[in-house]
Amino acid sequence: MITKTLLLSILAVPALACADDGFVSIFNGKDLSGWKVNTENPDSVSVKDGDLVIAGERTHVFYDGELGNHNFKNFELKAKVMTKPGANSGIYFHTEYQAEGWPSKGYECQVNNTHSDPKKTGGLYAIKDNFDEVAKDNEWFDYYIKVEGKQITIKINGKTVSEFTEPEDWSPPKGMEGRKLSSGTLAIQAHDPKSVVHFKDILLKVND
Repeated sequence: MITKTLLLSILAVPALACADDGFVSIFNGKDLSGWKVNTENPDSVSVKDGDLVIAGERTHVFYDGELGNHNFKNFELKAKVMTKPGANSGIYFHTEYQAEGWPSKGYECQVNNTHSDPKKTGGLYAIKDNFDEVAKDNEWFDYYIKVEGKQITIKINGKTVSEFTEPEDWSPPKGMEGRKLSSGTLAIQAHDPKSVVHFKDILLKVND
């Protein structure tokens, strides 16, 4: 026998599954399920009070979950980010797991409000940089990345900060030959011991 309460719960499931226009949570706020930290300095990545906390020597944590088989081309990413003073980090896309070093494949979206590096939050690092302050330390801000075909769009708090269309004859900067569109996963960067950055509400929509 199905009670009224149970029936309402069943009817509510499809709405929850389709909530937020197809975006799926890829970080559960409890542990690193679906993520893989490289071997360089794994202690630089932790989960505390529901946040993904990035703090310590250089390392990267790669999305390794089921969505898109962690290998996608066209996508949208939403996340809430909070930097502590002087912090530097980044979000890579179209990358792949790498045991150590800066990821050689894919583009990096900058996270930096007050670090000494002049390239600030919302820029496509070394490709379409942003040098203006668009977010503040110690405050959560919305980070949005969209890749559609050859077009890359980065928005901070709903405002477009960087747009880049990769040319057909694209030649990446010297030493960054892997900075080009292909397909791959996401990675979040621990930059240095003085940089502390929190991430939460990480949502991904794969549009391939």
